[in-house]
Amino acid sequence: MGGLALSVAFGRAVPQLGTMVRPLFALLALFAALPTLAATPAETGRWRARAQSVTITRDDWGIAHVVGGTDADAVFGMIYAQAEDDFPRIEANYLTNLGRMAEAEGSSALWQDLRQRLFVDPATLQRDYAVAAPWLRSLMQAWADGLNYYLATHPKVHPRVLTHFEPWMALSFSEGSIGGDIEGVSLTQLQAFYEKRSLAMTDDELGRLPSDPQGSNGIALAPSNTRAGHALLLINPHTSFFFRSELQVTSGQGLNVYGAATWGQFFIYQGFNAHAGWMHTSSGVDNVDEFAETIVRKGGKLFYRYGGAERPVSTSMVTIAIKGSPARSFTVYHTHHGPIVREAGGKWIATALMDKPVPALEQSFLRTKSRDLASFLRIAERRANSSNNTLFADDHGTIAFLTPQFMPRRDDRFDYSKPVDGSDPATDWHGLHDLGSLPQMINPKAGFVSNTNNNPWSTSGPNSIPARNFARYFDRAGETPRGLHALMLFDGKTGFTLDTLITSAFDSYLPTFARLLPSLFANYDKLAEGDPRKGKLAEPIALLRQWDDRWSAASPATSLAVFWGENMMRVTADRPSAPGLPRYELIAAAPASEQLDALQAAVDRLGQDFGSWRVPWGEINRFQRNDSAIVQTFDDAKPSIPVPFTWGTWGSLASFSAKRYPGTRRYYGTSGNSFVAAVEFGPRVKARAVTAGGESGHRESPHFDDQALRYAAGDLRPVYFYPDELKGHVEKAYRPGE
Repeated sequence: MGGLALSVAFGRAVPQLGTMVRPLFALLALFAALPTLAATPAETGRWRARAQSVTITRDDWGIAHVVGGTDADAVFGMIYAQAEDDFPRIEANYLTNLGRMAEAEGSSALWQDLRQRLFVDPATLQRDYAVAAPWLRSLMQAWADGLNYYLATHPKVHPRVLTHFEPWMALSFSEGSIGGDIEGVSLTQLQAFYEKRSLAMTDDELGRLPSDPQGSNGIALAPSNTRAGHALLLINPHTSFFFRSELQVTSGQGLNVYGAATWGQFFIYQGFNAHAGWMHTSSGVDNVDEFAETIVRKGGKLFYRYGGAERPVSTSMVTIAIKGSPARSFTVYHTHHGPIVREAGGKWIATALMDKPVPALEQSFLRTKSRDLASFLRIAERRANSSNNTLFADDHGTIAFLTPQFMPRRDDRFDYSKPVDGSDPATDWHGLHDLGSLPQMINPKAGFVSNTNNNPWSTSGPNSIPARNFARYFDRAGETPRGLHALMLFDGKTGFTLDTLITSAFDSYLPTFARLLPSLFANYDKLAEGDPRKGKLAEPIALLRQWDDRWSAASPATSLAVFWGENMMRVTADRPSAPGLPRYELIAAAPASEQLDALQAAVDRLGQDFGSWRVPWGEINRFQRNDSAIVQTFDDAKPSIPVPFTWGTWGSLASFSAKRYPGTRRYYGTSGNSFVAAVEFGPRVKARAVTAGGESGHRESPHFDDQALRYAAGDLRPVYFYPDELKGHVEKAYRPGE
């Protein structure tokens, strides 16, 4: 502790600053030394005053515990602490969401920016900010002040583009999910439409490349299923690594929340407070729709048919600034359904999605103060969460599964998984569903709720929500291998503790291979004795027959199965699957020759890359963090850590999405398990957590990769939520700007 005294303020440990910080005149001298600072005296005065109401305490993992007198003070300190840890990721997120990435990346980001600007208009956001509730404006102002204060006090930090943040910019990024609704719009087809030429969709857009779908696991257990009689919650997002910051934020206005905040946002997206916790999982609901518009040209003007009338197509101008090139301007088109994003079959395609930035930001922040399910649902009445299910638990013992609250009412006669006829008023959205008409599960008899990006109809085993009661647009996901795995672990099981919940979250069973390998074995057994494949594949087949379908760093069978499975995914990538049928069933139904050839190719590739096809999985599957770059470069010659778990595609709840990169033989992960936490809601909340790598994005920091070994082992560390837990684990404490 180094003699650091602690006192309690607002329910948190706060250092006594008088003996440990630079006096105020030193801070004033710092500002005097910044002649290039563009801030006005009023701004700098506001920043300095706010900083005196904030304390940032870093624990021995580098996690920031931020305390502010008001919510706005806490937001100021929260975003300042995030900027200390990884300002480039904050800037990158806002360049993306403001549609300004081309100013940093050049023409390669042009179409990404245009797509964003079709839906996000800075002038509209500024008007939204002006009419937002005063309490929300105060938070947005504090957010901008915190970022600008960071830049003012760190002159060696050079933003690529955003040298000054405005409060309204926070409205461009009001949900914390890994991929927003907008990312479903094809960039190649957007370019083809606005450049009036034909372009083929990429393999990635067509889903032809084997990949691990990004998602998450959320599991809540009722007191009836736990040993101590307290609700438990698993928070297990599967996102890009280093996508979120872990921190605690506390204020004198009742805020006291811990968890993961997406870089640049001023709310905890997945986490808990002293009474309740929430986990978001990417949802398979259909609430983003395409409308095929019939365009009519008259007198040099554009119209679209709607009912028995012709309505004018709205037009506006969007100009994209581009690094190293002249700016490009586009005349863009809208109907009442939304912006035009492509053309298909002679029709213009408009995309409709949620556009509620102010309610979305309100909902995202206010739910962090929820004390129980009733208060959580009151906040959710804003109906501004579009992309995520929620798993909820609280200290009253309540558990719940909720679907996204933004759900348009539609006529279920139409198939909204495809573009619908925009000229038919019956296809229109007819307002939003109220919360009571959405699929939800509260305190089921089974004592658990789970979601693994699968449908809502298996969230609680035999007590699950009946699909027959809901329109088909409430699910496009079907079942997932992780969903089957979760049911196996939690349905009918009781006596869980925090430790056994964590053990279950890292259970090594791979149900996809348990389903697929019997067909491979049957096809091998059918080979004639004279078939050369009979002898060549005898040992690999024997190894897989002996395997228990569980991942392990020491397991060569895991390596062989994964390489075979990836080959089969490539073989079957272009084949359509029946609605609701998992794509891996295409592998089970593939001809014998394809399955056996894929196994031989796996044997050959392993031998080529590693000298033997009997190579332990941990020799292949690795975690590596070499530098602070957002896009990592991997190198087999540099240190890396073996990771035993696999893609979630194979049914592993713990997901590590890894692949081979140019110049590498080994697989390196870039997404999957990222922030993982397990929480128990007793009289005192108890939690453990781990994050991929470490909290800091700075290579020279001891917290750059200090959690990597724990991450790979699934060894979650204690969370210091209360002052007495933090005591003895303080690395430093300071005011912003010091």
